[in-house]
Amino acid sequence: MIDLILILLFCLLGVITGIATGLLPGLHVNNIALILLSLSTTILISLQGLASYGITEEFILVLIAIYILSVAISHSFHDVIPTTFLGAPDEDTALSVLPAHSLLLEGKGYEAVTISAIGSYGAIFICFLLLFPIRFIIGKPIGFYETLQDIMLFVLIAISILMIATEKGKIKEVHPNGIIQSMFGMGFAFLLFIISGIFGLLALEMYVSSPIGLDSPVLFPALTGLFGLPTLLTSLMTKPVIPKQNIMKTSYPSEQKTSSTLSIISGSSAGILVSIIPGITSATGTIIAMTLRGESDSRQTIITLSAVNTACAFFVTIILFIILKSRSGATLAIMQLIAVQEWTELVMPTNLIYLLIALLFAGMLSFFSTLYVGKLFASYFVKIPYQPLVAGTITLIVVLVFLFTGPMGLFILFVATCIGLIPVHWGVRRSHCMGVLLIPIILYFL
Repeated sequence: MIDLILILLFCLLGVITGIATGLLPGLHVNNIALILLSLSTTILISLQGLASYGITEEFILVLIAIYILSVAISHSFHDVIPTTFLGAPDEDTALSVLPAHSLLLEGKGYEAVTISAIGSYGAIFICFLLLFPIRFIIGKPIGFYETLQDIMLFVLIAISILMIATEKGKIKEVHPNGIIQSMFGMGFAFLLFIISGIFGLLALEMYVSSPIGLDSPVLFPALTGLFGLPTLLTSLMTKPVIPKQNIMKTSYPSEQKTSSTLSIISGSSAGILVSIIPGITSATGTIIAMTLRGESDSRQTIITLSAVNTACAFFVTIILFIILKSRSGATLAIMQLIAVQEWTELVMPTNLIYLLIALLFAGMLSFFSTLYVGKLFASYFVKIPYQPLVAGTITLIVVLVFLFTGPMGLFILFVATCIGLIPVHWGVRRSHCMGVLLIPIILYFL
């Protein structure tokens, strides 16, 4: 019984932390995972007293993994709130800025948060239903992942082309609309993709070291600079003027419910695809889902994006146990914390069962907390001292980068931030900055 209580407790703590990372986009899940991985020995020592209750060190490491996983799920729910109310998206929610703000300017910001929470919670349900079908398709007996590996190079190239070809650009000074604006958008996207890729090739060859002896992953300052600090700096320099928000419950006609269901299914499917293929993000998954689904209104865009984010956060853990490969910073930390046994039989490995409990419980808690926190923002966000919070987060990130990666890490962070500000000024999606990983991976397969 105490095992289950501890699982739910660490899950709750993870959800609370995920609220913080969701509301402050620069404080990413990967940062929390890295910190907890570095502190795992300290946590083990501090929880030695649980041994008298029959709790082993291995199970305490499982609890840390549950904490990290709960943060990831909670983050995928709550990051819509700053995206909606403050125009401060992280990389995974950047595509929803215009749809969310169109509702916000109509006084329907809380509605945007609500439908996003519905999309994320629906993705949890869809992913749970697809657990065993995906297991048999990706793993044995069908073994689709082995087939996918043979054509991975072409898949990654096709996805890169799709990302660039669907970029329309938003620089009105170039041309207000039409094919000229689209051509400039694609040109800027391609150039940003190449710049990010060259930066990735150089950064991955650089040596970073912690001045206090912590693990020193070079991707920490690189990804934080590309996707975290530009978001926070942009948010720091803007202060929105927003009308009073309506927080009454909204009823939807049956056709809207049907369309929302289709959005959840397509978004969840794309999220699962993102969790399998290396180097692509939730933003890329949304592009795929929206391309296949066709044009839709702002509400369906938000639902689709939310479903992609949460489905990816959910299924990267399942995929970890099927193909024994990490597809996110959170699962990379989990892989180093606990024993990851390949799921080859009908019955799941014990550790996966623990993590699945956390996934479902964190999803349920995050749904209700998103609605609650979203309502608070809709009612009081004008009074929230967000700029000081953002400034404090920027300072925290710079300090963490120095502690984990030293002076060279700060240099990488600076260069990455300069590149990360380019899409803001060029009016293209920042997901093209994923060239930092896609180009090195494509060259690896070549």
